[in-house]
Amino acid sequence: MQIIIVGGGAAGFFAAIRCAELNPDAQVTILERGKEVLGKVKISGGGRCNVTHACYTPRELVKFYPRGAKELLGPFNRFACGDTQGWYEDRGVALKTENDGRIFPVSNRSQSIIDCLMDSIKKQGIRLLTQKNVKTLQPPSAENAQWKIECQKGEIFLGDKIMIASGSNSRIWDHLKDLGHQIVAPVPSLFTFNIKDNRIKDLPGLSVPMAQITIPQLKLQTEGPLLITHWGLSGPAILKLSAWGARVLAPIQYQFRIRVNWISSGTEETLQSLRENKLEFSKRKIYKHPQFGVPSRLWQSLLQAAGVSPHNNWADLNKKQLNKLALQLTQAEFEVQGKSTNKEEFVTAGGVDLKEIDFKYFSSKRYPSLFMAGEVLNIDALTGGFNFQAAWTGGWIAGEGMASQA
Repeated sequence: MQIIIVGGGAAGFFAAIRCAELNPDAQVTILERGKEVLGKVKISGGGRCNVTHACYTPRELVKFYPRGAKELLGPFNRFACGDTQGWYEDRGVALKTENDGRIFPVSNRSQSIIDCLMDSIKKQGIRLLTQKNVKTLQPPSAENAQWKIECQKGEIFLGDKIMIASGSNSRIWDHLKDLGHQIVAPVPSLFTFNIKDNRIKDLPGLSVPMAQITIPQLKLQTEGPLLITHWGLSGPAILKLSAWGARVLAPIQYQFRIRVNWISSGTEETLQSLRENKLEFSKRKIYKHPQFGVPSRLWQSLLQAAGVSPHNNWADLNKKQLNKLALQLTQAEFEVQGKSTNKEEFVTAGGVDLKEIDFKYFSSKRYPSLFMAGEVLNIDALTGGFNFQAAWTGGWIAGEGMASQA
């Protein structure tokens, strides 16, 4: 049996290895359009490779997927984060869990993961061919019982079963569309917000551990660590918001207002604390004594925005200044004017419509001998190892489907 896998990334490798393990008679070939394989694995997590996440309950795990949550529940009950951990550890890759739940190789090198996957395909006798750019994709017909893949240089590959694991490749989506599949138009996910505002202009690199971010007009809200950058705002809270808002932020061309609660506290509660500070620290210079865990320079910037002078003591604050400061701390509004790609993540929301897929084996409902997994599907996740987990799970299960003789 000939198995052809288009795409040399996480899902493609996992599918190839699983298929070859279960069916040693299958001849498995991976076709990769680039010169190198496992490109995203190499650069993810700042070159450390965030393999998966320490979320071991499928019903909790699916909550990290803005698109694909319902469809992935069954697959995650078959192969999920703990299984991925065990798979790599069984093959000699020591892993560690960081405080935020992200799982990395102990080596802190993505090469540890790449070496493991490369060794595994060699052991299974899987053929890996690079610089194979798919030109045409023809399904089985009365004349030809196999799939026919023609590459740009004229090479022909025949497969009894094929898998598309090519990521967000628009040319491959066009081929799948020609085969009758519905494609959900791709839009970016996991991006940072471009903001020009004097309150944060001179503060790149500063962060707060837990902020709440709201887009009032869209009724979207997230929370988490927030980072000030040279171009605006980033960090897990922003990336999370961009993922949940990916489809609604694209039509408005990433022009919108956000509200930042720097201290994750209610406005009235904060105002009361400020009043108490005024009484307790009346003779102290307010600029020199940041409150609520706010970094010193951010505190001073918010004080300036609230009309408080560097010379003011706490006792000098009037009612209007106290109200303004409470609002700057808990409801600071910023104008977002565009987005930037997060350097460690480049994820797309969009792809093959999930109604087209049988998630028992990640196979096409139109062509049972055609399998798909990874970012070619309209599945995407928050940052933290979740996108890779969807790829490992989809690859593993598709590999089982391709290995069967049916």
